[in-house]
Amino acid sequence: MGGFEGHLYPGLSLFFYGLYHARLVSRALICNHPVQYLPRYPWSKGRWARLQQVCCVGLVKILSAFILAAQELHNIQGQFVLISKIYHQRNFLYRKQWQHFTLYMAFFLSGCVDVVSQNLLPQRCAALEQGAQALGMFLFLPLMVSHMQDSEGVELQSHVLLTHAIFLLALVVVAELWAPDMLQLWVMKAFFYMLTGSWLIQIGFMLYKPISGYKWMDDDETNIIFVTTFFCWHVAFTAVLMIWVYGFCVVWYCYIC
Repeated sequence: MGGFEGHLYPGLSLFFYGLYHARLVSRALICNHPVQYLPRYPWSKGRWARLQQVCCVGLVKILSAFILAAQELHNIQGQFVLISKIYHQRNFLYRKQWQHFTLYMAFFLSGCVDVVSQNLLPQRCAALEQGAQALGMFLFLPLMVSHMQDSEGVELQSHVLLTHAIFLLALVVVAELWAPDMLQLWVMKAFFYMLTGSWLIQIGFMLYKPISGYKWMDDDETNIIFVTTFFCWHVAFTAVLMIWVYGFCVVWYCYIC
């Protein structure tokens, strides 16, 4: 996730995934359905009825993982290898890029599990999907902690706050393994997915394309303090967005559909 695009595209993926979960939990609350097994009705009974019943979330995860991996490879100069072999030395190369690929592989695995569980198995195994999701979070958290080792100033503070959001998201995902139908956990999961995604996008703008046109200064304490302030604004924005999604779903499912 290096560079502006390396923060923008993963951030958008996480944000829209959280937005999808916000819609799911809102519909479950309004229609009084289990959040994991919402009914899906085909638009028609013709030859396309089965295709309309296919769950596309896993396919979107797989596609997103491929796009992110391709974007990462595009930004690499030279041959993408794990260990150099120059003058009988064995040095690890592209350590951050390999961290990113490990994370994308976790997303790809989660997508594959979703596709198999929702579309191929005779009966959906939601516990398997949640287990793959929890595994991805367990990989995401230590990779992010390691990612901060050579950071300082604004970059360090912004990634510390990102790690806090990821840690809370990981706790929610793990708790969901024991309480898969608890709507409060689904609300928190949607909230932290959107918060993580929006803040990751914000990091990309702060570090690489500041809106003001002036680079953030690592030696200015005021800049570092405002990083935390902006994070709090993202928390408030995400909460307001959750309320807006619920209100939109009330109008849609109660008065339009």
